[in-house]
Amino acid sequence: MSKVKITETVLRDAHQSLFATRMTTAEMLPIVEKLDQVGYRSLECWGGATFDSCIRFLNEDPWERLRQIKAKAKKTPLQMLLRGQNILGYKHYADDVVEYFVQKAIYNGIDVIRIFDALNDPRNLETAMRATKKEGGHAQGTICYTISDVHTIEQYMKDARGLVDAGADSICVKDMAGLLLPYKAFELISALKEEVKIPIQLHTHATSGTANMTYLKAIEAGVDVVDTAISPLSMGTAQPATEPLVATLQGTEYDTGLDINLLNEIAEYFRPIREKYIANGQYSVKSMGVDINTLIYQVPGGMLSNLISQLKQAGKEELYYQVLQEVPRVRADFGFPPLVTPSSQIVGTQAVMNVISGERYKMVPNESKDMVEGKYGRTPVPIKQEIIDKILGPGASTITHRPADDIAPELESIKKEAAEFIEQDEDVLTYAMFPKVATKYFEYRRAQKYKIDQDMVNMEDKVHPV
Repeated sequence: MSKVKITETVLRDAHQSLFATRMTTAEMLPIVEKLDQVGYRSLECWGGATFDSCIRFLNEDPWERLRQIKAKAKKTPLQMLLRGQNILGYKHYADDVVEYFVQKAIYNGIDVIRIFDALNDPRNLETAMRATKKEGGHAQGTICYTISDVHTIEQYMKDARGLVDAGADSICVKDMAGLLLPYKAFELISALKEEVKIPIQLHTHATSGTANMTYLKAIEAGVDVVDTAISPLSMGTAQPATEPLVATLQGTEYDTGLDINLLNEIAEYFRPIREKYIANGQYSVKSMGVDINTLIYQVPGGMLSNLISQLKQAGKEELYYQVLQEVPRVRADFGFPPLVTPSSQIVGTQAVMNVISGERYKMVPNESKDMVEGKYGRTPVPIKQEIIDKILGPGASTITHRPADDIAPELESIKKEAAEFIEQDEDVLTYAMFPKVATKYFEYRRAQKYKIDQDMVNMEDKVHPV
């Protein structure tokens, strides 16, 4: 049995899960060199919602964040999360945009790309996997873990074989809702280690309260890498804490070899950052504790907060438990998709609308129609014709091919559309992901640059008056 390796999530998923991805680059950079000394398998620092949050809430360039982290992390591979054909957005993009994004991500410092699809449709991973391999990156194929009658060990083995055939360098079991229980983890990881010969990594969240036990059983089953977060930004809706796991495994055959004293120094750095976000109200009490609803309704922690927000906006908070009960019914109607971005938002919003309107599928958003039509990919179970007829109309047809096959190359047209804002090649991709938000950010950036230029002129005038 080899030593267990650890991917540290503090710079990405930990703060995404606990306080909506609001940690700034300035808060990250002073600790990166120390994180780089630990000996982690990788440092997850980019992708997921970080890209959106940088430009939407922090007025930061996500590409510059990546470059600055890379400049300080000399030894540890940097890792990102990519939503397959959705890249970092919420819709499918043309293959040329996916390929260009992967190229630029690796060029700017990413070493490992964890690629997933919300429906576990392997066709939606093909382009990103191929591009990652072409650029010399580590392509980590992902199985989104969920529970249903069709999500059996046999199905997950089939998914794993498909990822190996697509060229995956490793496989991640992504348990985004904290549903993977300890003995099921032992069974699943044991089967995967028998089935495939590439490394297996496990990612989970502590939302349901079982994650530490799940990791121990997965480690006993032979998992190669697990995701943890340094303790001040761990647990709750984030990952299990790094230091306790390292201490637990010390002196065993699974010993990580990491220095607990160095990890404690890193924890000391993040404690005041945690306190800051608690004080300003962004680190909610709900995200800190155990929420058993995730096991009962199979709803990820982030999805729960979205449901509450939608009901608040509608002034219908009293319908919360009715919505929770409706979520599994909508999920079944929609072919049992794993609940992860964007399928979690689609299923959740539809459940809210069903309950608020008092009639199922009286109101149907375009995203729900697209999922039923097949525009997000192949659902784990075929959607029943009666649901298709109800949502799309009697006799409506659905697509069975790879959705991206219907998207013509769009990179050149996006370059032309965004031309007035482009200061670096990567700006085209920022605009492609979030055109409206990117435009606001680019205008802010331009104004800031103009202000700096004016300040320099004023300073020159003072030093060399006319």
